[in-house]
Amino acid sequence: MKILLAVDGSEIGLAAVRHLVEFGKSLAEPPSVILLYADPPLLRSVALELGNDGVERYHAENGAYAMKKARTALKRAQLPFVEKIVVGEPAESIVKQAKASKADMVVVGTHGRGALKQLFVGSVALKVIATSPVPVLVAR
Repeated sequence: MKILLAVDGSEIGLAAVRHLVEFGKSLAEPPSVILLYADPPLLRSVALELGNDGVERYHAENGAYAMKKARTALKRAQLPFVEKIVVGEPAESIVKQAKASKADMVVVGTHGRGALKQLFVGSVALKVIATSPVPVLVAR
């Protein structure tokens, strides 16, 4: 089974990692995991100020930070994984990567801020659930 695990560096993202580790224990064979961090693009004015190298460094540093605890937890659980950092709107990027990698499942965390706030702000997890072609396991 191939699972796309989307993290953002938060404690909620780490909860998603823990859920994946527990879920992986219930499978006959360990899943292969794609550890994904989707970094929102910078404002054009900021990107121009930083230059190409600065923008690349910015996204690489954000990705390294966001994946650090997840990487440690997956290694400790002895689950095979590959890392991928993409730049784009998170929900759209998660679904796009799930399709491109032919994932069987997506695992994401949610902050669970409530329905009223989601109407105005939106939720990455909610958007992934609504558009994903594969099952989505949401942890909180």
